[in-house]
Amino acid sequence: MSTAKKEIKKVTTQTFQKMKQNGEKIAMLTGYDFSMAKILDAAKIDAILVGDSASNVIAGHETTLPITLDQMIYHASSVVRAVDRALVVVDLPFGSYQANSTEALRSAIKIMKESGAHAVKLEGGKEVEDSIKRILTAGIPVMGHLGLTPQSIYKFGTYTVRAKEEMEAQKLIEDAKLLEKLGCFGIVLEKIPAHLAKQVSESVSIPTIGIGAGPHCDGQILVLHDLLGITKEFHPRFLRRYLSLFDTIKDAISSYIDDVKSVDFPNEKEQY
Repeated sequence: MSTAKKEIKKVTTQTFQKMKQNGEKIAMLTGYDFSMAKILDAAKIDAILVGDSASNVIAGHETTLPITLDQMIYHASSVVRAVDRALVVVDLPFGSYQANSTEALRSAIKIMKESGAHAVKLEGGKEVEDSIKRILTAGIPVMGHLGLTPQSIYKFGTYTVRAKEEMEAQKLIEDAKLLEKLGCFGIVLEKIPAHLAKQVSESVSIPTIGIGAGPHCDGQILVLHDLLGITKEFHPRFLRRYLSLFDTIKDAISSYIDDVKSVDFPNEKEQY
């Protein structure tokens, strides 16, 4: 009898739950545009996060704070049009859900209606409980995000590892259990000690997705541009670069420039 796993044709929030139950790790990456999302989906990535990190890697801002709801919808729409298999999750950007639960619901509905995405993600625990409840009541799947929450960077003052102290670690565990109780289908754990991520992953029944949180999470996520080596300035310990596309692309463009300058391009085969 074959032990091969049944191929997943379409990843859903229920698929996430089954993957955790079966001990199968979840692979996520960020995505912001049609062309890259097409490649990610063809590679059978489980989920694409249309992250507010687009503020950094696409728009060049220092933080994730400047990106707007409409800009997130633009990126999400581009990704959704490319995807057949992957679950598409979209970040609620800074300022679109913190004020009150009514605004949070309005923002989530706008994302779902105008982009066609499958779920939203927002940062925080107890402090955003009402917003999560309101969004879930409308039937919109929610992914949580604990640990280092980039939208709160000016509160933290640094991108250093979070929850190293007992009090903060205990709050994170309590927040994770709260997110599970509220009905979130998963939680991103960012830049926390590996032993704490293991404890959280074992104490909740919903999947945990780690970034800088060690190997014990139920899945992992990286920023696509970091993984591909398109960005060069970012060197955290948790990042594994699988390519160095910055240099590869730069060399290709330099060759093109040389060929144009020397009238080598276009040649006889490259004209009508």
